[in-house]
Amino acid sequence: MTMAAVPARSGLLLLDTHALVWSVEERPRLGSAAKRAINIAARLNQVAVSAISAWEVALLISKGRLNLSTDVMIWVRSALSKPGVNLVPLEPVIAVASTRLPFEMHPDPADRILVATTRNLGASLVTADKVLLELAKKGYFRAMDAAK
Repeated sequence: MTMAAVPARSGLLLLDTHALVWSVEERPRLGSAAKRAINIAARLNQVAVSAISAWEVALLISKGRLNLSTDVMIWVRSALSKPGVNLVPLEPVIAVASTRLPFEMHPDPADRILVATTRNLGASLVTADKVLLELAKKGYFRAMDAAK
């Protein structure tokens, strides 16, 4: 089965790394519609977080672009232990698919893995990334604006 053939799982939400941070940290940048959708999905055990997001959070902290009130490993464990949140491992099918997306996309490895994961799961990506939202509008995958 190709990734494009995976049926959509309408309630499943994959959080982009910034959406995860905004949600866990209760930051106002997370829009009310996105917050409501995440809360509903969590009650249904339908919130997904890619393993790449742990790497990306740690990388942002190491570069001084993100500050958290606790150690990153403690933060990641806490974020992943929230009710309804499920870790999606970086499986070989996703890693390979991230290099074979059937459309042009910037080379950022985390974004490529998030998009491949979204497509593989048939999920909706919760993101505020304008480039990713535009690709979703073209029908390559489903997405929801995290800022709305």
